[in-house]
Amino acid sequence: MRAIWKGSVSFGLVNVPVKLYSATESHDVSFRQVHAKDGGRIKYQRVCSIDGEEVPYADIAKGYETEDGEMVILSDDDLAELPSTSSREIAVEKFVPSDQIDPMLFEKSYYLEPEKSGAKPYALLRQALVDADRMAVVTVALRQRTSVAVLRVRDDVIVLQTMMWPDEIRTPDFSIDAGEVKTNEVKMAQMLVETLAGDFDPEDFEDDYAAAVETLVKTKIEGGEVKRTATATKSSGEVVDLLAALQKSVNAAKKARGEDVPTADEPADAPADAPADAPADEAPAKGAAAKKATAKKAPAKKTAATKTATKKTAAKKVAAKKAS
Repeated sequence: MRAIWKGSVSFGLVNVPVKLYSATESHDVSFRQVHAKDGGRIKYQRVCSIDGEEVPYADIAKGYETEDGEMVILSDDDLAELPSTSSREIAVEKFVPSDQIDPMLFEKSYYLEPEKSGAKPYALLRQALVDADRMAVVTVALRQRTSVAVLRVRDDVIVLQTMMWPDEIRTPDFSIDAGEVKTNEVKMAQMLVETLAGDFDPEDFEDDYAAAVETLVKTKIEGGEVKRTATATKSSGEVVDLLAALQKSVNAAKKARGEDVPTADEPADAPADAPADAPADEAPAKGAAAKKATAKKAPAKKTAATKTATKKTAAKKVAAKKAS
């Protein structure tokens, strides 16, 4: 993983230098919009709705539309005056009971890794959070915007989860009128709950959509249902980019569940700079490479011998002419 942010966790007089990593990634299957007739990709132009002309990027600005439809144009200078922060500090505001945080507020998750100098205070903070069964409510500046987040422990790693602001949670605007609920109906519902009761295991669930799309694409390729476009660079025997992406997505999902993922076949020839103590199964590859090298040098030796023979023949002809 590659760190996307570096800073420190600050609580009291203690500072823990840390690196930030994205804890999640999407494996959604993506498609391109194409012309159904010939497979050509759909392109969009930046056209002004008033004069109908295409607008270059240099002439595009940000606009805020009011409730009555008027447009407030904001220039780069206007946006530069807005308050922003580039602080490299994750400031702990308070420690709260874990059950007080509504999961609906959680947005994106990040792993925190301590720098070498911060390993011990990191471990102390982690243990304190576990023992107290609390989360640390923090403020952090990511992408020049201050966000509220929490620190919690997952598998011995401190996780930072950014949160939405309270006004971003919508209030349901509907009511439910179920009438009178009878006692025997409640008991039957409780029996059903007990029947399906169990512990949550994420491996019990599988997103089979990507696998289904992969099967569908393979079937169409094998059936020759492939559109050759002007931008296509692969031969008919090669697999399209989508299929490779789908296979990677499926393998990643299997790996996340702990399943065995097949690896690609190793190349027949070992690299020229392979170490002398390479495994025994690489020996045939080295032999093959040596034979190829010998075969390439052979023509050079033959050419040198031929030149020598040609010179001797020419010398004999000159001597014969002089003798005559």
